[in-house]
Amino acid sequence: MVSNNDYDETINAPQYATEDEILASFGYKQEMNKTMSTISNFSIAFGCCSILSGLTPMWGDAMMSGGSIAIIWGWILVSAFTFGVGLSLAEICSAYPITGGLYIWVSRLAPPEWVPVMCWITGWCNWLGLTVAITSADLGLAQFMSSIIGISNPEYNAGIYWQYGIFLVIAVIHGIINSMHVKYNGFFNQASLYWHLAGTLLIIIVALALTPNKPSAKWVFTYFENDTGFSSNSFAFLIGLLQSQYTLSGFDSAAHMSEETRDAARSAPRGILYAIGTAAITGFVFMLSVNFCVQDFERQIVNTELSPQMTQVFLDGVGYSWTVVFTVIIMGAMFFSGSALTLGSSRMVYAFARDGATPWSRWLSVIHKTTQTPIYAVWANILFACIIGVLYIVNTTAFNAIVSINTIASSLAYFIPIFLRLTVARKSFKRGPFHLGPFSDIINFLSCFWILFTSALFVCPTEYPVTAANMNYASVIFVFVMVCSLSYYHFRARYWFHGPGRSLQPDPTVFEDNMDDSITRISKDDISDIKKRKATSSANPN
Repeated sequence: MVSNNDYDETINAPQYATEDEILASFGYKQEMNKTMSTISNFSIAFGCCSILSGLTPMWGDAMMSGGSIAIIWGWILVSAFTFGVGLSLAEICSAYPITGGLYIWVSRLAPPEWVPVMCWITGWCNWLGLTVAITSADLGLAQFMSSIIGISNPEYNAGIYWQYGIFLVIAVIHGIINSMHVKYNGFFNQASLYWHLAGTLLIIIVALALTPNKPSAKWVFTYFENDTGFSSNSFAFLIGLLQSQYTLSGFDSAAHMSEETRDAARSAPRGILYAIGTAAITGFVFMLSVNFCVQDFERQIVNTELSPQMTQVFLDGVGYSWTVVFTVIIMGAMFFSGSALTLGSSRMVYAFARDGATPWSRWLSVIHKTTQTPIYAVWANILFACIIGVLYIVNTTAFNAIVSINTIASSLAYFIPIFLRLTVARKSFKRGPFHLGPFSDIINFLSCFWILFTSALFVCPTEYPVTAANMNYASVIFVFVMVCSLSYYHFRARYWFHGPGRSLQPDPTVFEDNMDDSITRISKDDISDIKKRKATSSANPN
């Protein structure tokens, strides 16, 4: 059974009494304040899995790639497998609760000779997935803002250039928010949680109560549509899964906040699983209610001029005023989601730069003394997200490509530590307080299968016939970024990057109790400081 025991009750677990000692065992010192609770950690991860910002922009495309079946049953399928992936990652996170997350886990799971290059690949995939997610969330918000303008003033066309300009403004605002003190981010992301839950509930109740001429339950659960141009209905259904898989990603942000979260070995795994579980349940109810509001598939989804198509469904069902309310709720959720993604991705870049794994590492690893945030890492991610957003201007299916990049990069970053845990580290892995017990192997195997399957699927074109205008360029962009990063590693970084664990300087006299040979050595001064904090904590338990 899945367990959440204390360290002393955990088989083969490292016996560190404090979080500082856990961090020090990896060769790091505590540089950020631990101000976040479990609920704050969960709120950030849930914000990254935002159902309103993830499901609404692509709902129309998914409906035309499999109909209501792809929406309802596809969501159930994706939720089940994604929760399995979350279980696999939560088990590893509990053993290694460090801000770097996935790539630091790989340093403990991979064979020693492969640690540098595997950490490098994992870290860059993780960074690319999280940063491109900022682009998709903020572009989705810009799309909804243009739809509001279209509803209010049908004569004004808020075109792509207008949308991109609004996207830039939103991204800059997210950069400003995440340059503030971390304690404000905790409050901000808790507000995000309540906004998502209350807003989703309001949309569900009002939409179902006011929409006339609802379709039958049979239509909602069995209607199939294939407007992709592909002859294979099965393939069309699989393309429709992209909406669901994109939404249920980014939950590893809980791990990236470990060094700012109290009791991270327990809180971060909970944040991962609570985020996926809550998103799965609320997303299912939300999608079910929206599909029960569809009155005319051809007019509302296939032929509507409004984008995204869900706006047309709301407008016909509940009228102008409530549609504006719904859209404001969805836009608020997208804004919160973009901020959470900016927060998580900046911590990932900070941790990566701390180990010298990025260009300009000296700057990207700086923690601002006043705000206690990695402000240069924040703005580097904002800049990259804005550059990726240019694709939206030049390609008609660019939004799907951006979403695919996010999904593929994040999934491959998840795959590497899970695969290593299942294979080469199967016997050497030391469990944390949360573990999967005898179910670990089968869950890890299914997680690896699902990640490889969806990664291969989402590089495929989404429309046929395939042209230069509708081609899915996700694979091209992903390969380009990875080739650039590996080239940088081969020609420069391999001479100094040997894996994570460099913020504590080595000392000739070291403290080595409870540490194996692979752990960076820690000076007596560092350990003395840790023990003083522990004694102070024991004397003042509250």
